[in-house]
Amino acid sequence: MRTLLTAPSRFLLRTPTPLHIARAAFRTSARSLTDTAPAAAATVTKKPVGGFRGGVLGFLLGATLTGSTLYYTVLADYEASNKMLMDDIYALQSAVQRIEKYVQALETKVEGMGGKKK
Repeated sequence: MRTLLTAPSRFLLRTPTPLHIARAAFRTSARSLTDTAPAAAATVTKKPVGGFRGGVLGFLLGATLTGSTLYYTVLADYEASNKMLMDDIYALQSAVQRIEKYVQALETKVEGMGGKKK
């Protein structure tokens, strides 16, 4: 393996000696481990959401959504049944009014017939 010299004779190639290799290995292993370990630990400091807290929040969110959906569904059913009931009441009222008119017409006919017989 050949390296470039960075001194005045930087274009000359020279082979590394075992001493250079040992120094390079020592420099990179000791310092890089101590310098990069805290930096790596400092960047990954996310606080995880606990299982209990996540479960409780999920339950509350689900219960709220389900309750609101149920409320609006029951409200829509109530309005539909109330409208049908009011329509039935109006139909019954008109039927009762027709029967009253029919009964009054029959009473006038009966009174008219009864007056002639006397």
